[in-house]
Amino acid sequence: MEKVRIGVVGCGYWGPNLIRNFIALNDAEVVIVIDKEQDRLNHIKSLYPNVHVGVNHFDLFNYDLDAAVVATPPASHYEIALDCLDNGLHTFVEKPITLNSLDCKRLVDLAYKKKLTLMVGHTFEYNPAVRKVKEIIDNGDLGDIYYVDAVRVNLGLFSPDLNVVWDLAPHDISILHFLLDQDPVSVQAVGEANIFSGKNDLAYLHLQFPDKITAHLHISWLDPRKVRRITVVGSQKMLVYDDIENMEKIRIYDKGVEKPPYTNTFAEFQCSYRYGDVIIPNIQFTEPLKIECQHFVDCILDDSIKPISSGEQGLLVVQTLEAAERSMKNGGQRHFINEDELDISTMS
Repeated sequence: MEKVRIGVVGCGYWGPNLIRNFIALNDAEVVIVIDKEQDRLNHIKSLYPNVHVGVNHFDLFNYDLDAAVVATPPASHYEIALDCLDNGLHTFVEKPITLNSLDCKRLVDLAYKKKLTLMVGHTFEYNPAVRKVKEIIDNGDLGDIYYVDAVRVNLGLFSPDLNVVWDLAPHDISILHFLLDQDPVSVQAVGEANIFSGKNDLAYLHLQFPDKITAHLHISWLDPRKVRRITVVGSQKMLVYDDIENMEKIRIYDKGVEKPPYTNTFAEFQCSYRYGDVIIPNIQFTEPLKIECQHFVDCILDDSIKPISSGEQGLLVVQTLEAAERSMKNGGQRHFINEDELDISTMS
């Protein structure tokens, strides 16, 4: 195919950004946009007169498409994505891919059986700054990783369908998996519902990874400042990634502490602290969503390319969220995440 013919379902909050980026690609064509709200469709039509519009996702299947993009409220992801895959369309689904792991497994299984690309909108994995952090970790510049601390807070936006864990935590869980190249083993979580009864607007998650690496997530819709910060502490150096910063998004601190050799008395006990330079790497920034959209198209055009944010990774994120929900309901007890290998060939 010369161009990947795409249909987009949902043009509310995030859909227009996806439409804009896919239209800008040389090897993609947005053929039709679906939404239940006519005013949204009118707006899209005013921007892109050649794009068809419709109100039902079944309209997609009348336009000889290659792929579908699902950017609707999360509760509808599974049904729409299932229909798209069932009709032979490569499918991109915004996060979270589904609201339970069983539905996600069904999508992954169907995509595998039909040899279709299934990709999840974990946009931060395509962020050049996050990729730079991964490069620094992989190069061993920080030494052995001790722990990661992530803060993602702001005032709102309250979601009518999700609590704060399902809304914000997928970002940091996917980032952690990407950076550490490891699956979390367990999670402990506590949360609070301060505004609406039964809807957590604040949560703290403690994730345990292999190799004794821990990660702490602080997420909230109820904070006076917007903070998007990840701190990575290693045995040699420390790193802070601040997504709010316009220019200096990453700072590497040549700081550390070394424990003293064996001592007989408390008076002999003194740690050795190191205070060195602060390095700010240069990052050539490109809009992450543009990179993500191009990657989806590349995976379709060349089936040897596998999605970075695959359906399998979407499943891991959903399983982690489910474990966090169980932990919150059980007073913050530790809950293990499904560690079984994803055997696509045996799924039903």
